[in-house]
Amino acid sequence: MNVLFVCVANSGRSVMAERIFERAVDGRHRARSAGSNPGTAPHPVVLEALAEIGLDATDHRPRKLDDELVEWADVIVATCDDACPFVPGKRYVGWQLPDPKGLPIEGVRPIRDEISRRVGALVEELDSSPAVTS
Repeated sequence: MNVLFVCVANSGRSVMAERIFERAVDGRHRARSAGSNPGTAPHPVVLEALAEIGLDATDHRPRKLDDELVEWADVIVATCDDACPFVPGKRYVGWQLPDPKGLPIEGVRPIRDEISRRVGALVEELDSSPAVTS
């Protein structure tokens, strides 16, 4: 399955979700992330929070949500609140997570941990889906 994680800036929540998902699935599914209004780089505190759990996202470059990405995706996960774009015609999952922008690391860790929990549930669901042919 192809999973697209979306937020506004593609600098925080969607980056964490993409990297945590990639590690969790170990190649069984694919992930990408994008934003409706991408920033210029991941938030430094997000990079720090990911590094704490052994993930490196320093190579991430925010990407604009476009038709090509939407077409690629089987599942679109909106990691943000109502500011996230809705993509009609696709399986859509809404997580409504708080924005880590401007938060100290102590504020980002709970967001990262909640993303990890939700990614785990999503991976379980995808792995048990009859549509998976890997």
